[in-house]
Amino acid sequence: RRFSGKTFVITGAFERFSREEMKSIILRKGGKVSGSVTSKTHALLAGEAPGSKLKKAQELGIEMWDEEKIKKLF
Repeated sequence: RRFSGKTFVITGAFERFSREEMKSIILRKGGKVSGSVTSKTHALLAGEAPGSKLKKAQELGIEMWDEEKIKKLF
């Protein structure tokens, strides 16, 4: 399971996937989805207008995935 033991945060708007679809894919692949960015977050899935979660992820040095990277990894 590709995302086993990893926690993701989804923020912003996406063209290809709804946030619910992304959450479902992450859960199927063994990952977790959280509503807030912490030092335990593996990656922030950031769409358009990501808001304060992006800033927090940058401060913590969390990896960020844009829609192109999400398409490749899903």
